[in-house]
Amino acid sequence: MAGVELFSHPAFRTRYRAGLCSAAALALLLIGALTYVPPLLVAYRSHGFWLKQSAYLEQPTVRFRYEVLFVATTGPGPGSFLAWSTFPAFNRLQEERLRVPLLSTREEDKNQDGKMDQLYFKLELPLQSTEHVVGVQLILVFSYQLHRMSTFVMQSMAFLQFFSPLPGSHLYVNGDLKLNQRQLLNHCGLDTRYNVSVINGTSPFASDYDLTNIIAAYQDRNESGVDYNSDITSSASVSSIDLQTAPVLRKCLKKL
Repeated sequence: MAGVELFSHPAFRTRYRAGLCSAAALALLLIGALTYVPPLLVAYRSHGFWLKQSAYLEQPTVRFRYEVLFVATTGPGPGSFLAWSTFPAFNRLQEERLRVPLLSTREEDKNQDGKMDQLYFKLELPLQSTEHVVGVQLILVFSYQLHRMSTFVMQSMAFLQFFSPLPGSHLYVNGDLKLNQRQLLNHCGLDTRYNVSVINGTSPFASDYDLTNIIAAYQDRNESGVDYNSDITSSASVSSIDLQTAPVLRKCLKKL
């Protein structure tokens, strides 16, 4: 009958054998499986051992929130501008400088995967015969979500700015909305630290709508999505991004 060698000692010429279907053989098989299989599973689930950081690829879920702040410069003076936004408090502050534009937007899912890949945005500003636009500043607000490892939710923005010494009638901008990551993402859980409005649309104070203050506060985030790039036509694309995250195994060991 075929058997399996359980133990041997050449010095004493001792050998212990058991049948393939014996309890001892099955115990040896079980011990061998426990020696190799669990470490492989832990290594697979933790994406490696003793990593300080790891990276993965994910396409975020990005949707336009239909929140806009627009400023058109019409001259060199401090009050030479026209402005409009989707925030009523900001519009009330503009008084005679308020000018309502004509907007058209379209989000497109090119590969039909359920995630929007591109936003088409068009703004047409009515002007009087004596008005000329020499500069444009525009903020578009988006919701930005990641789901593969941790669930990361934030409000992000695209900032478009252009100035010219000569007046123009049309501006076309094409850019990408990218994540600017300054610290590791958690490997699991829900992160909503930055799921707050980029623009405080209920504030009655003009300083809260100052573009310098808005961008400065936005840049203080550890994660932000920014696109730095009269009649404005623009499109913003969204693609997969490389993300840095804290490994699962290291996080579990730190909690022990």
